[in-house]
This record gives sequence, C-alpha cells and structure tokens, in this order.
Amino acid sequence: MARILFVATYYPPEIGAAQTQNKETAVRLARLGHEVTVLTTLPNYPTGVVPPEYRNGAKRREVIDGVTVARVWSYVSPNKGFFKRILAQLSFGCLAGITGAKLVGQPDIIIVVSPPLFTAIAGRVLAWRKRCPYIFNVHDLWPESAVQMGMLHNRLFIWLSERLEWSTYRRARAVWTVTEGIRKTLIRRGVPAQKVFMLPIGVDTTQFAPMPREEARAALGWDNRFTVMYAGTIGLAHGLGTVLSAAERLRDHSDIHFVLVGDGAAKAELMADAERRGLHNVTFLPAQPHQRMPLVTAGADSCVVSLRQLPLFQGALPSKMFEIMACARPVLLAVDGEARQLAEQEAGAALYVEPENADALAQAVLRLKANPQLGEELGRRGRDYVVTHMDRDRIVAALETHLLEGAGDLPRGSLEIPLAESSATPYVKTPIS
Repeated sequence: MARILFVATYYPPEIGAAQTQNKETAVRLARLGHEVTVLTTLPNYPTGVVPPEYRNGAKRREVIDGVTVARVWSYVSPNKGFFKRILAQLSFGCLAGITGAKLVGQPDIIIVVSPPLFTAIAGRVLAWRKRCPYIFNVHDLWPESAVQMGMLHNRLFIWLSERLEWSTYRRARAVWTVTEGIRKTLIRRGVPAQKVFMLPIGVDTTQFAPMPREEARAALGWDNRFTVMYAGTIGLAHGLGTVLSAAERLRDHSDIHFVLVGDGAAKAELMADAERRGLHNVTFLPAQPHQRMPLVTAGADSCVVSLRQLPLFQGALPSKMFEIMACARPVLLAVDGEARQLAEQEAGAALYVEPENADALAQAVLRLKANPQLGEELGRRGRDYVVTHMDRDRIVAALETHLLEGAGDLPRGSLEIPLAESSATPYVKTPIS
C-alpha cells in the first residue's frame, strides 16, 4: 500500500471534467487499497461562491468515497475575467503547500495536477517539506495554451510561467501526460523520454453505457426533433460560435434542434449571440451533475466535440469524446490531430468536420439525420473501442504501476480490478474533523 497525495485545484462537489477526472482516479486508487488524500481548495467553481456548508473555517478534512479530502482557503473568483482567475489559481498554489501541510500527513508520492500550472508551486513545496517525490500530471501545456488563445500577452508573466513549467518537469520523478501529442512535445523540447509516460483519461464504461434514446428523452422531457448536443465547458477554447453558425444555416429545418449543456466563461456571450441571431432552434441548459450525463447523452442523436483551430489542439483528446463513445452515440468531431486519429480513423466512431467550419458542421448534421443507420454504426464502433482501450479501471491499474515505481520500493497493490466495481459510487461525505 502506498500513501498517495493529489494536489489539485478542482474537486467535487464542483461540477466539471477536471473535477470528475480527479475524483474518479483518486477513488479507484483507494479501492486498490492505497491511502489516498486530495489537497484542494474550498469548492467554488464556476461561480466563485463557496457553498454555505464550506464557509465555516479556513481548513477542513472530510472523507468522500474512501478518499480523504483536505481543503484549504484560497482567493476565489468566478470563472470569467482572466486575471482574477489567475489570481485565484496563484493564491492556491502559493498558500496550499504551507497551510495544507499538516492536513495531508506523510505521503509516499505526490501527484500534482495541471492545469492550473500554479498548483505546481504547492506540490513542489510539499514534496520538499515531506521529502518525497512527485509526479507532474499534465492535461494541457500552459502557458502555451493561454498564449495561443490570445488570453495572455504579458511577456514577463509568460517568461516566469515558462520557468515554473520547465523547472517542474525537471524536478519531477515522472511526467504523466494524457495525450500522445503532449508527450511527444515534451520530449521534443528536452524532457527525457524515459521520464514521460502517457495514460489517457479514459471513461467509466459501466456508468457511461448505451440506453434507448426514447427512454432518455421521456425522462428529460425532450421532444422528437433530431437533437445535436454539445455538453461540457462553454469556454474560450471550444469555438462554439461555429455551432451557432451551423444552427443558423439549418434554422429552416424545424425538425433539427441544437442543445448546449454546460457553463463557462463564454456562455453569457454565446447566449446573447444566439438571441441576436434569433436562433429558436438552439437551447441552452445549465451544467448537469456528472451522474446525470449518461442520460443526457443518451437523449441526443449526435454529439459535438469542438475546439478552436489552433496548433495546440492537434494533441488534444477531449474527455467528453470518450463518454459519448461509451454511450454509443455518434461523434461530430470538430477537432483535428490526435482526436481525429483516434475517433475517426482508429475507432470509426466519428464524422470529422474542419474546426470552426460552420458549413461543414451543418452538412454533417444533415448527413447523420438522413442516414440513421450511419449514426447507429458509428455509435456501436465507439462503444466497442472504449470498452477495449479506454476503460478507466484498466487505466488506473496501469497508473498504479507508475506510482509504485515512482515512490520507490513499496509493496505493490493488486493490479486486478473487478470490473463489476467500476460504476461510480454514490457521493457520500463523512466529516472527520
């Protein structure tokens, strides 16, 4: 058994892809018999408002689904306004390594989750104080992503962020990337190949499973129009203005309905844009709890996965893509590079459309609507692929091997995970101090 500490800015009860991924990895490692602790801040994403039950005291510990969650105070901000969000992330990074040190015990190894990049400060401080190694878990190349999206311009801040990024790579026992594109980029830039391993995010193929569309729509109260859904963060990176433009091109097709589910920095502007265009064929829904997403996905005829057309995203693998495939729904993939290679070329589960090309997206929607057998076939192939290659239990079993190697000569936990236990457990919270 190993004592594993995650340092992560985002964690449930917040809703979001990063929160869910952090929790599900931690919970599975705890099921394998490891002592798992997560150091995070008070829940506040995306509103910047801390729930009343978390406002009493700057520090607290609780047990959630077998994982000890240590929460410390940091400055919080709504998920809008770039520099306020950076200040909030920097606040956690600079404070958590000090204020959380007594709460987390003595780990054997630390997993530092990025982005936000500044979490690395807290992870490195704790690794130094606890005299243990850390693994740097990289989901996004930051600050490069912020620069390419035009969000970050200050040269001094970019230079300082790059120094933090690369010194963190150098001092890490290992670097865990979630895409092959990120792994190759780091190696090309000078991180030793033997230090970098790639494990994708994966998906819980028991929780995310096929269900009849009619049954899902009855539960959701949706009508029988051909439904094109985007679900996830509605942010600056996702190019969702293209979805609105496709909806505008198809506005005369009264039997086609676009549904955008989620919250994010770009949602208010996107809703205002849809209203200006008079897009009555577009509906916005709030972010849904993760356990409800299999139902929401099952209600759609096709699901959009979209990112802006930037070189950075050639190495992206959006986690929502795996969830859609696990639910046996066809993917309308407006992402090039590694995502296209996996979903379109390897799995045969997606129709690829050029990112930020509204005409191409509209034509793909019409093609799927006219050919329901194609949608069924794409969905079946996607389900088969993720069950074989992307099951999260198997991925966490592989992660355990890397963690134990990184922690040193520790007894190895079992690598055999009963697949019957792979479904998400209820969100059970037990205060312990």
